[in-house]
Order: sequence, then C-alpha cells, then structure tokens
Amino acid sequence: MELHTLKPADGAKHKRKRVGRGAGSGHGKTAGRGNKGQQSRSGYKRKAAFEGGQMPLNRRLPKRGFGHEKRHPYAEVNIDVLADRFEDGAEITSSMLQELGIVKKLAGGVKLLGRGELAKRFSIRVEAASESARRKVEAAGGKLEIIPAPVAAE
Repeated sequence: MELHTLKPADGAKHKRKRVGRGAGSGHGKTAGRGNKGQQSRSGYKRKAAFEGGQMPLNRRLPKRGFGHEKRHPYAEVNIDVLADRFEDGAEITSSMLQELGIVKKLAGGVKLLGRGELAKRFSIRVEAASESARRKVEAAGGKLEIIPAPVAAE
C-alpha cells in the first residue's frame, strides 16, 4: 500500500445530486422543491422553533421564576487563589481583585470562599465571606473585614 493507491472505501462517497438540469434528468422543472411558495425559493430558511404555524412549544409552556433587575450575585474567590497570587502581609480589597483580573465584575461585591489552605497572613476587605474562609484567615493570623456591598444603580 502506498499513498498514491489510497482511496475511500466502496460506497463511502456519494455523487452530488444535480437538480434542475432539464426534463431528461428526472430532476428538472421544479428540482424536487414542489410547486411555488416560500419553500421553493432560494434563500428560504425556516425558523428554528417553527412548527408550521402551530403555537410553538416554547410559547405553550408556562414561564416560571422571577429575576430581580437590581439583584447582583457575588463574584466568588477562594482563599487558595489569594495564597497563590499575594505575598505574606498583603492588604487585599475587592477593587484590587478586579484590577488584577481575579474577578470580572464587582456589581454585587466579592465573597471569599474557603477552598484550600492558607499559611500567609492577609488583611482582607470584601463584601461577604463563608464561615470556613473566616476561620482559615483568622487561624493564619490574618484579618477579615466585611464591608457593605455597593448600591446598584437605579
């Protein structure tokens, strides 16, 4: 076997059906598209959820839940991330975390979570913290201060 002798397996490749090439081809005149109407025209594309004019499923089912426009969830940061990024004795704030790209948005503030171990002493000012994160920061000799969350624009 050599590269110039390689070919696809029998039946693996199909010839493209050439439609609209005269009556003798068997696919002439309307080219398998039926008669007239939107679907016979070029460029026709049915909407993804279109069900032939019937009320689509996504509109028949009830909508549940409520999302308040002024509620902003916390950006979450674990203590192992802080241990990797900051030196011992660092003062860490929410805005500093955003500037360094550790959190993306500050709309609802930052919540400190307790994943990982902490051996460095930090002074941390964030909007919220889990109980395990608080214990680990204080056990390492650090200080955790909870500041009020920013007020959402009205």
